[in-house]
Amino acid sequence: MPTQQRLAMRLRKIRKKRGMTQEQLALKADISRVYLAQIERQRQDPSLSVVVRLAKALKVKVGDLVD
Repeated sequence: MPTQQRLAMRLRKIRKKRGMTQEQLALKADISRVYLAQIERQRQDPSLSVVVRLAKALKVKVGDLVD
């Protein structure tokens, strides 16, 4: 499975498991909700710094999102 697809699936799964909306996660990660939605739909390939911010906002390791 490609990394972008794996990231999108895990990001959405963990976000929903935490009971967070896209808006809440985007706010915590300091990105726009539209950009987050595009990442989750595999329309955008986020930079490493964005992945790190998303992981911190979700309280997981970066590897949990991409491995």
